[in-house]
Amino acid sequence: MSELYPKLFDPWSIGKCEIPNRIALTPMLMEVAELDGTAGDRAVAYYAERAKGGTGLIETEVTRISDWSGCTGPRQLSVTSDRCIPGLTRLADAVHAEGSKIFVQLHHPGRQTYQLVVTAWKLSDTIGRHWNGWWKLFFGMTKYMDYFEKPFLHNFYLRTVSASGGVPAELACTPIEVSQKVRALTKWEIKKLEDEFAEGALRCKKAGIDGVQLHCSHGYFLQQFLSPYTNRRTDEYGGSLENRTRIVKNIIEKIHKLCGPDYPISARLTVDEYYRLFGYDVGYTLDEGVRIAKKLEELGVQYLDLSCGTYETMNAWCEPTSYELGWRKDNAKAVKEAVSIPVGQTGMIRTPEQAEKLLEEGYQDVIGLARPLLADPYWANKAKEGRSKEINRCIACLYCLESMMHNALAGGLPGQCAVNPRTCNEIDYPLVPEKNGNGKQVVVIGAGPAGLMAARVCAEKGYKVTVFEKADKVGGQVLLAAAPAQKKKIGWVTEDYETQCKLLGVDIRLNTEATVENVKALKPYAIFNATGGTPITPKIPGYDLPNVYTPDQVLRGDVKFEGKKIAVIGSGMTGLETAEFLSDEGNDIIVVEMAEELAPGTWIQHKMDVIPKLEERGAQLLPGWKLVEMREDSVEVEDVKVAGRLKNLPCDAIIMSLGVRPLGLDKNIMALADLTFTVGDAESAGRIAKATHEAYKAAMAL
Repeated sequence: MSELYPKLFDPWSIGKCEIPNRIALTPMLMEVAELDGTAGDRAVAYYAERAKGGTGLIETEVTRISDWSGCTGPRQLSVTSDRCIPGLTRLADAVHAEGSKIFVQLHHPGRQTYQLVVTAWKLSDTIGRHWNGWWKLFFGMTKYMDYFEKPFLHNFYLRTVSASGGVPAELACTPIEVSQKVRALTKWEIKKLEDEFAEGALRCKKAGIDGVQLHCSHGYFLQQFLSPYTNRRTDEYGGSLENRTRIVKNIIEKIHKLCGPDYPISARLTVDEYYRLFGYDVGYTLDEGVRIAKKLEELGVQYLDLSCGTYETMNAWCEPTSYELGWRKDNAKAVKEAVSIPVGQTGMIRTPEQAEKLLEEGYQDVIGLARPLLADPYWANKAKEGRSKEINRCIACLYCLESMMHNALAGGLPGQCAVNPRTCNEIDYPLVPEKNGNGKQVVVIGAGPAGLMAARVCAEKGYKVTVFEKADKVGGQVLLAAAPAQKKKIGWVTEDYETQCKLLGVDIRLNTEATVENVKALKPYAIFNATGGTPITPKIPGYDLPNVYTPDQVLRGDVKFEGKKIAVIGSGMTGLETAEFLSDEGNDIIVVEMAEELAPGTWIQHKMDVIPKLEERGAQLLPGWKLVEMREDSVEVEDVKVAGRLKNLPCDAIIMSLGVRPLGLDKNIMALADLTFTVGDAESAGRIAKATHEAYKAAMAL
């Protein structure tokens, strides 16, 4: 037990499984398995590192129980065959060696998958279950989606399955937008899937896994039975709560029959679907969620790991950075007061202090951490050792989910973390890099995320590191992203890197611009150019008017507006966030975007977060219009589809948010060292993940 956080490090149990502390890695799909669904080196390293970091309970990401209808990604873990047992055994042994316990989350996606994923897996299974090219087949087939509406192909078996037909998932969170049909399972198919859940649990037990978790959350298969929105059956599996929970009852009974009554079973439960939070009058709310929780306890569930939402309400369960810390703690308390089994929950928990308070005040029994343990696998040990200030905090940027989705399609690769480049790459990069610096001098120019990452890694490798930063604080472009009140968490990335750099002895010189003289005086062995970028201001007529500004001027506070009409040109995330910031300040907003959609290329969850807020405040959003001229009292825009069709938009000020270009650095400075690296926006415009990953790899190669 820790003197600092006694509740957090108090042991507890799931059934007869004793767990050393109340910190749990909650399931989050990162696609770390092999392409045949087995646990290989990457999966073992990924989970074992979080156990080594002190996490008491490791819960795996979604693990497939069915090949014929339940595949959700190319590197999803599987328990569908005895061939999976050796990998799971190795995984269990690795986690146990670090003193932690491990549960496997048994999963079926139901309607929340692509019929093409299922079809591609079926075909690969026919060719040979170990064929690692099945994901290529899937990716190649996506261009022929229209053919899957043809009667001769879109048959009984190619449709995704659910409790009921006619309720397709809105797969807006995925890189490909699809409208697909869903069919209701027959009763014999339901019983087959019940058996497959139980058989998967038996394989887990044989592998030495401590227990299993039933995934009744996030709109997946079992929740589709629990929810009256997706379960419209009229047989014994639909209607009353008794009937809607029947599939879970049968699965638990079958697990007990195969594994024995003492094999621990937990459930991840969406306790509120939060459709109403997003304007839809469907689904169940907390009151019904509490009733479901009580029923699951009655059926034999021994631990409830609470979450919320579905794919359609995705921002409720994998929140953007704008959500408040601990915003759903009352959900856990409502369930905890209604049941006698332990209750855990995720929900924007970021620090040990916050976690301890939740336990002390009786909101929950267990602290669920998913993204925070991507950002820092050693969260638990740092808390226990009184080093909580050293924790690399999750900034809720959603890059983990976005990268996982895109990487799965781009080549069957795992997801990534923006602030921790080692996440899912533990087998490629050691925790402690080789100390080959021997005190040689490294100069880093710029203290944004790229510069501080390079400085930290170089210092870890034994180099003497000096950072030049011309501003009075670290952060660079991150300071602008974190300027809106609801985006402050973004600024944690450079705050945390600065703390880590100082502990390693990095000399950070603020208010100091790098010059030939001061860099030359250090006799650098290597130089990192991390100077960042500067706004692009194309010479569109009127570009030099006094009422034309860039986002950095607004977000830095160089200019302030209140009660003005402001045109924001460009709807990338910087443009949208600047528009939201100005809207918060009481201004009327116009957003002009040349592309036919707002925020093209931006991850859908960010759009779901910002655009509705602008719409609610009456912002005028104009995709498909090109800026042609700026004036002192208006902007002139042209319809991109109809040449010569112009529109005049009166406004008081104009914000040009058209991206950034590299700031540039005196080449004579870079000539002062034989080894030079250009990283982050100084190399090309990008996001935090690009900056940190580039800098990490460059520094590791030094």
